[in-house]
Amino acid sequence: GIIQCHINNILIRKMAQVDVRLQKELKEVGRTDDTSGVRAKPYKDDNMRKLHGTIKGPQGTPYEGGLYEIGIVIPIQYPFEPPKMKFLTKIWHPNISSQTGAICLDILKDQWSPALTIKTALLSLQALLCSPEPGDPQDAEVARMYKNDKQNFDRTAKFWTEMYAKETSKDDAVGRVCDMGFDPESAKIALEKYGWDETAAVNYLLGM
Repeated sequence: GIIQCHINNILIRKMAQVDVRLQKELKEVGRTDDTSGVRAKPYKDDNMRKLHGTIKGPQGTPYEGGLYEIGIVIPIQYPFEPPKMKFLTKIWHPNISSQTGAICLDILKDQWSPALTIKTALLSLQALLCSPEPGDPQDAEVARMYKNDKQNFDRTAKFWTEMYAKETSKDDAVGRVCDMGFDPESAKIALEKYGWDETAAVNYLLGM
């Protein structure tokens, strides 16, 4: 009992240290005057381990003008384990799954270091949008197009940006789902859940 009690106390202390670090990090990555184009904040005020991130599409890329939503889960072992991140907004990119939003990026896997932060991870994702790595793809089909038909790749990536990542296109999507008889709040939640894919969102709402 005494040993278990001691272990529990150590765990509680460790969690408290991590929470202090997370609070500091969230302050840094939540600033509205920040021009980096990356932000993150908790979904709920009382839970710092589930975060909603956003990345502005970099200028001069097919993602320019898009705002990409990122789901972030902070593991118990953070900062010794990387945060788990995935794209909630659909995106056409060799290192991001066009189906699930899963990301292939070394610092979110074996190249993570406790010196890195949520903000540096989001900035690395933004950099990945500037310079894809088709040699280490998450989505083989997209990588093939990137390597063999760059013009078509750029066109498709730009179309997906217009379709899924533009604020105006999101408002329009909510409007169209509402026209089918759903309330705006439910429509927005369903669309966010399915990466702004209207068909999937409507099917989800109909099945509820």
